[in-house]
Amino acid sequence: MLRSPGYLKLLLLAALIGVPVSLVAFGFLSLEHELQHWVWESLPDRLGFARAPWWWPLPTLALAGVLVAPVLRWMTGHGGHLPVKGLGGPPQPPKALPSVVLAALIALPLGTSLGPEVPLMAIGSGLALMAAARAQREDRPKAAAIVGTAGSTAAIATVFGNPVVGCVMVLEAAGLGGPQLLLLVLPCLVASGVGALVFTGFGHWTGLGIGALALPSLPPSGTPDAGEFLWAVPIAALIAAVVVGAQSLGWSTAAFTRQYTPSRTVVCAVLVGVCTAAYALFTGRSPEEAALSGQVMLGQLAADPHAWGVGALALLVLCKGLALGVSLGSLRGGPIFPVVLIGAAVGIACSGLPGLGTAAGLSIGLAASGAAITGLPVTATLLAVLLVGDNAPNAAPLMIVSTAVSFLVATLLKRRAPAL
Repeated sequence: MLRSPGYLKLLLLAALIGVPVSLVAFGFLSLEHELQHWVWESLPDRLGFARAPWWWPLPTLALAGVLVAPVLRWMTGHGGHLPVKGLGGPPQPPKALPSVVLAALIALPLGTSLGPEVPLMAIGSGLALMAAARAQREDRPKAAAIVGTAGSTAAIATVFGNPVVGCVMVLEAAGLGGPQLLLLVLPCLVASGVGALVFTGFGHWTGLGIGALALPSLPPSGTPDAGEFLWAVPIAALIAAVVVGAQSLGWSTAAFTRQYTPSRTVVCAVLVGVCTAAYALFTGRSPEEAALSGQVMLGQLAADPHAWGVGALALLVLCKGLALGVSLGSLRGGPIFPVVLIGAAVGIACSGLPGLGTAAGLSIGLAASGAAITGLPVTATLLAVLLVGDNAPNAAPLMIVSTAVSFLVATLLKRRAPAL
């Protein structure tokens, strides 16, 4: 199969697909990033506020609900994949892409507690399926599915900042082995690698920001000791319980919005705004910290973890968790980024425990949260290791233990997903 002309053409198509997918993904992320900056920083400044006031999420999220409700109800594709159902789902057909893009560009900049990863995957797979239209007409759905997966991988690799993470995530989620895995892995690697090359060069050329998941500064890390390994077990279990609780709230919200979708979507968006505003009101901090995907906040938390007291971190986890749960079942976006922020906040809040340092708590939180929300332990470990950068050699063993514990606890706690 690998030597056949058809498969070689498929690899070439995957490489070619990586170029337009990465450019479209770059444009989407840049626009979303600029809109977010305008809503949460430029507009409050023009209105005379030093920063967004505590009540700012109330009108922004209400506006998000009003604008996104018609998209979810009447546009083809209904805004794409419901995030509480996870990262999977069938590839979005090209005709659904306008609703996916529009729903994401409305909800994400206005403060929805979701990330851009699921819309990115839908954009990548939809564009790839457009390129694979000939394969579909020739009744080769397997080839079209491979190309669609490659496009999805190329898109998601952009926001993770590394093409390997997206590739491993898609392959682990596919659950394939043997020759089938090899047939899928090469197109995904080629598409994501070419896409990352184009994406990186285009980013340097334009100077535009996309808010990719990254930790520019980290607390120093030493070799983990026995105490840190012991603390990793209950902390990872706690993070898994928090994430499963948010998912359960998401399923209840999805059932609530199944009927009377437009009006109930507005209600849910307002509830997200209330949760976000409550954090700012009770802590005296910016509501932006509890809003949005959490990409920026994660970097700030890692760079200066002692700027937040334990009480503020606990309120962040509570308010962000409630906002995430409501968003998962009613709005559109991805679940990974906000969950990683919640996990990091739990880990840093627990870092004052005897025998547990700040760097160890952060490492536990990053790894455990990724495993709990994705159900993909290998992907979660790889993402966490890449995030901590130079700390990886010391942090990796602790992260592996945290990932395993969180994955097992989350699997045991998850209730059967209702049919929606």
